[in-house]
Amino acid sequence: MAEPAKRPAATKSKPAPGQSEGRSRGQGARIVYDALRHAILNLDLKPGAPVDEVSLAGQFQMSRSPIREALVRLASDGLVTTLPNRNTIVSVIDFVGLPVYFEALALMYRVTTRSAAVHRTEEHMVAVRSHQAAFAAAVKRRDAIAMITSNRDFHVAIAEAGGNQYFTAFFTRLLDEGRRILRLYYQSFGDKLPKQYVAEHDSIVSAIDAGDADLADRLAAAHAAQIVQQIRSYIGRETAAHVELETLGR
Repeated sequence: MAEPAKRPAATKSKPAPGQSEGRSRGQGARIVYDALRHAILNLDLKPGAPVDEVSLAGQFQMSRSPIREALVRLASDGLVTTLPNRNTIVSVIDFVGLPVYFEALALMYRVTTRSAAVHRTEEHMVAVRSHQAAFAAAVKRRDAIAMITSNRDFHVAIAEAGGNQYFTAFFTRLLDEGRRILRLYYQSFGDKLPKQYVAEHDSIVSAIDAGDADLADRLAAAHAAQIVQQIRSYIGRETAAHVELETLGR
């Protein structure tokens, strides 16, 4: 009687191109997310630029599944938009809606800073000082992305010190939405941010640490007002220059 044919030994499947055996799909999605997020926030990927899954899969040498996961996260951050035709683009910046955005932002600067002066603990202050030190270091080395990230983390830490999770969530969302506007603004300085910003942060930290809610409120209001005014002036200059170029080109 003939022996039954032996079944071939199971072979270990090879990882997808560009993926190591130890890297999961989640890790791949994180790599894509971080890379695209950096490119969008740094304006290397311009507002309105197409984001193509097939091209990204080839660029990162991954399947389209982790690409899609990364795009879903970027969409939740408001950095990419899926159009009705299912194409994805880098989200445009809503300059028309900026006045309303600035109003909400300025209010949250004040509310969270005042609340932090009342409710902060030493543990909170350690976090706030740490993020302020990171911001000062980023300003010194003219690292725009690090400036934007550490500035955001600094103000979120202040909001967390205030103890109101709803304020913290809303303020975090506003800060995240404004990152590209802040990047445009830093570009107007050639990424050489005036030391005034570091000094203003230091004054806010001192007022919070001293528990002086009124002073913290005034400093936060002044800080927000001068940032908003500077950004408005920059956008106004850029708009005027664009209109002038269009007029000359006719």
